[in-house]
Amino acid sequence: MNYKKLGKILGKIMILEGILMLAPLAVCFVYRESFKHILAFAVPIAALVLIGILLQLSKPQRNTLYQKEGFALTAMVWIVMALFGAIPFVINGEIPNYVDACFEIMSGFTTTGASVVTDITKLSHSSLFWRSFSHWIGGMGILVFVLIFIPESNEGSSMHLLRAESPGPQVGKIVSKMKVTTRILYLIYLGLTVLEVVVLMLDRPIPGYENEQFFFSLLTAFGCAGTGGFGFLPGSMEMFHPFSQYAMSIFLILFGCNFSLYYLLLIGKVRQVLKSEEFRAYFLIVGAAVAFVFISLVGRFEAFPQTYTTEEAFRHSLFQVSSLITTAGFTTTDYNVWPMLATSSLIVVMFFGAMAGSTAGGIKLSRIVIAVKGTYINVRKLINPRYVPKAKFEDKGLEEKTINDVFAFITLYFFILIAVIFLLAFDPVNGEVVTIVSDAGTYTVKHGFFSNFSATLACISNVGPAFEAVGPYASYVGYSVFSKIILTLTMMLGRLEILPVLILFSPKTWKKV
Repeated sequence: MNYKKLGKILGKIMILEGILMLAPLAVCFVYRESFKHILAFAVPIAALVLIGILLQLSKPQRNTLYQKEGFALTAMVWIVMALFGAIPFVINGEIPNYVDACFEIMSGFTTTGASVVTDITKLSHSSLFWRSFSHWIGGMGILVFVLIFIPESNEGSSMHLLRAESPGPQVGKIVSKMKVTTRILYLIYLGLTVLEVVVLMLDRPIPGYENEQFFFSLLTAFGCAGTGGFGFLPGSMEMFHPFSQYAMSIFLILFGCNFSLYYLLLIGKVRQVLKSEEFRAYFLIVGAAVAFVFISLVGRFEAFPQTYTTEEAFRHSLFQVSSLITTAGFTTTDYNVWPMLATSSLIVVMFFGAMAGSTAGGIKLSRIVIAVKGTYINVRKLINPRYVPKAKFEDKGLEEKTINDVFAFITLYFFILIAVIFLLAFDPVNGEVVTIVSDAGTYTVKHGFFSNFSATLACISNVGPAFEAVGPYASYVGYSVFSKIILTLTMMLGRLEILPVLILFSPKTWKKV
């Protein structure tokens, strides 16, 4: 294990996190917050920069990283980012419990959006900014940004880091040079974020928050870009006007697309984009899910409290499907009390997630498509042992190794899902009655299996809000310290797609060969 090289890159990440924290520190001064709030960011900034500089003093004998080192480093970076990123909430006293603060910021960096905050109105502007900004930082991946600065001679090391942090079964460069690839990805990411801010500024301000329009537009764009779901107003996005809700829906769907497709569009290869199997599957599933939810709401096959006009039913259907399939978790209404057809559709898209190479979580549609093809091949082989598969994915031959890797990932995904649900069953919160106040009225739910199941699914798929006691108008605050630590690790497992975390904690990783 190349400890000195790992320390050197980790030190760069820590310095970068300190630099990024200057943004919420600037917000403290803009909104004239107290000295305690300024200190909340100044202290971790100083600590991060100091430790980062000390780690730069090491001189590794080998500049390259092997695959296991790249995967272990990736998981290590995300843990360090969360441990230091939680400090501001503890110092300013807005989330005084350190475990809760780690849960909150890990939820931010992993673009999950699950929260332990019960009254969002009590958070300062700097805390609101740091929560949402963490979505934007984690959306594309902090290591992807650092790859811009890794020397070209370390192309192999760069690829290991990219594969460890980027979502999807097949990760590669979109151009010959890794630096150029990462720059293109970040320019597309930044461009779409700025465009969304501009579009949201075209809408009328929210009544009572006329002076906050730019600030709210910025936080919304951070959340949509990273497909994270931290709300900053009561009811998440409920108070926004229909124009903004439609705009958010569209941008969420755009951020759920593979960013490589935007590069193809920029160089004029529109046909190649339209031929993408995952692209077509993505919009087919979005369209089908919106239709199922819409029919369920307007048909009223089951009794539920809300009464929507046809336009409202379509808007909420589009918003919630786009929010949950991209694993953002923003809400415009209380889907917790929707009919079974609607909630079932939402649960399915939470499992699926959006496209590989996007900022979304979930299993990813590329894996779903490959798994369907792999299952078909296996069934054909059972019927006819002489059958020679000629399956393709995205116009490329589908290798048996890729199919096996996809099946292995899905197996691990469900194994972790079941294991975490089992561990949450020991939590004392089970059986407690939770009161929910939403646009559907005031009602009570019992914290039970479905709450734990949906909470686990929401964390491993990086969705955030779940159902029942952890639904869109509730929080995760009721869970014990043990459960919060488990769910925090589950969020990281979901964001890094399991393997980097398993490699980090495997004893064999650290043994001398």
